[in-house]
Amino acid sequence: MKDTYRDKGLRKELVQLLEKKGISDHKVLAAMEKVARHLFFKDSVFHKVAYKDKAFPIGFGQTISQPYTVAYQTQLLEINKGDKVLEIGTGSGYQAAIINELGGRVYSIERQQGLFERTKKLLIDMGYSRIKLFFGDGFGGLPAFAPFDKIIITAAAPEIPKALKEQLKVGGLMVIPLGDGDFQRMLRLKKTSEDEFDTEEFERFSFVPMLKGKQYS
Repeated sequence: MKDTYRDKGLRKELVQLLEKKGISDHKVLAAMEKVARHLFFKDSVFHKVAYKDKAFPIGFGQTISQPYTVAYQTQLLEINKGDKVLEIGTGSGYQAAIINELGGRVYSIERQQGLFERTKKLLIDMGYSRIKLFFGDGFGGLPAFAPFDKIIITAAAPEIPKALKEQLKVGGLMVIPLGDGDFQRMLRLKKTSEDEFDTEEFERFSFVPMLKGKQYS
């Protein structure tokens, strides 16, 4: 698939909708307008609806998140150019691409082997070769690459993993949808010392569950 003038026009309309819904960070909006969301869908049948503000299935029991959710989490992260960012749940790669456009150095973990392999190839083909992808269990993070300036979890976490709290740099931010019901509360944690955090609560969202272990395909 190509990125046509029509696609770019639809992205502009999507960004206008996101602004109306409260996304105010112009850098985030610019990244959302630049990244071609339709290219992250395996099935071209979704091309016509790729710029609707909705989540859609991408296989392996996973979804590509609603654009508003992606923009909302990204805005809470307050990405600065050069930030080392750990993403838990690569999924389609769309969120990682947005963070990359903001200048973040992305390290992303995906537990579904088939999805990991598909997304890795896709991101390279799209020119996002600087995003580092790992097949693994997100609950353990990536201790070999810690500490991270920012951590984003893109699945519903039943708890805040201890390993991720340890891998966050003092002064760093973690954005996580917490809860194991149908809806989760979006939290932002700021690490104020090696074992202390300030926590802010935001809106409720609905995510697929964050699961432990690797899923081989």
